[in-house]
Amino acid sequence: MSGAGDATGRIEAAFRDAGVTGCCHAVDVDTGRDVGVRAGEPVVLASVFKVPLLVAFHRRAAAGTLDPTERATLPAADRTSGPTGVSALLDDVRMSLRDLATLMITVSDNAAADFLLDRVGLDAVNAAAAELGLPGTFVSGSGREMLDLLYQDTGADSLGEVYARLDEPGVPARVRPLDPLRTSRSTPREMTRLLSLIWRDEAAPPAECAAMRRMFGLQVWPHRLSSGFPFEDVVVSGKTGTLPTVRNEVGVVEYPDGGRYAVAVFTRTPVPLAVHPQGDAVIGTAARIAVEHLRT
Repeated sequence: MSGAGDATGRIEAAFRDAGVTGCCHAVDVDTGRDVGVRAGEPVVLASVFKVPLLVAFHRRAAAGTLDPTERATLPAADRTSGPTGVSALLDDVRMSLRDLATLMITVSDNAAADFLLDRVGLDAVNAAAAELGLPGTFVSGSGREMLDLLYQDTGADSLGEVYARLDEPGVPARVRPLDPLRTSRSTPREMTRLLSLIWRDEAAPPAECAAMRRMFGLQVWPHRLSSGFPFEDVVVSGKTGTLPTVRNEVGVVEYPDGGRYAVAVFTRTPVPLAVHPQGDAVIGTAARIAVEHLRT
């Protein structure tokens, strides 16, 4: 039987080979057995902030202080930008809050997320994290605010220019969305705890947890966490997060024998790369090594 040291060494080697630095944590949802690499370090959530937002949304729905079927109108003239979902559409959109939540998770829709954050309330999101025993998890603001700071701190007018400016000496250190102490943050261990609570029906009542699990299972991106588990009988549910130099994914891997493993992998590249296949794939590699250790 290989020990945790062997697993963590292999994960570290995988990070080095991919040209990234990384933190990760994996835990057996039902037994609590775990393995990690810098699992308690603060990390930049990027779009993974949508996970605690989703939990807060469903807790408010369960408490009866918010109706998930409420119809919302998102006008075309005032929506958070982004490449997917409502963010990418040209006309006004009207749909229920729970459908916005689905887009927020499945395609990481920024406009949907920011509308929900405004409806749920930032204080409610952070209060839910605290109530669930996540003291290192904090959502600092909306996706629009994160993007505005990215442009402001780099002096850029476009995303392409952001990548160019981040190659300049001293610029990355002053960009607040890339600093886990000045942006939405958590730790790999707290993210696997939150996912475990969802999968054990403890983050909210069972019906709400089931609804959340459904959304994570519908995420469309196969190139990170899912790439480590190319098996028809293994189900991978997750949520990605991406910013220049940042590639993340958190999720749960479920085996046909009933094994359930919450995994969180957060990576950084020393230089900004808009396309980095090795950086995407190593998230799946690290997750696979960790889960295989837990299944040994």
